[in-house]
Amino acid sequence: MADDFIKFFAEKVKSVCASTADCRPPTSFRTVKSSMTEFMVCSEDDVRRTIMASPTKSCMLDPIPTFLLNETLDPLLPYVTAMVSSLREGCLPASQKHAIITLLLKKPSLDGAEMKNFRPVSNLTFIS
Repeated sequence: MADDFIKFFAEKVKSVCASTADCRPPTSFRTVKSSMTEFMVCSEDDVRRTIMASPTKSCMLDPIPTFLLNETLDPLLPYVTAMVSSLREGCLPASQKHAIITLLLKKPSLDGAEMKNFRPVSNLTFIS
């Protein structure tokens, strides 16, 4: 069944690409008044505040549960801050480039036997 879903969503992406391949790019763009040329430098205090203010949701890919990260944050904070700071160089550790994909029915009333009635939802690691 997993292979069937992979094929279904791959074909769906291919179909959308094919149906828009001959389309001209948009001719009008909204003017953006601000731009981001680089990520701001994050201090350990910034990272600590963000982690502590975040919900304690976890993913099966997390090396430790979020509640445990919160409880042991002080010794881990320099490493987490370095990981966040690596985004300034355009790098993301390989461990943060994975997600658990769950398929959810778009509406409870839809037929679960039809693949088109599902949408994929990605569960990323807490740090991601």
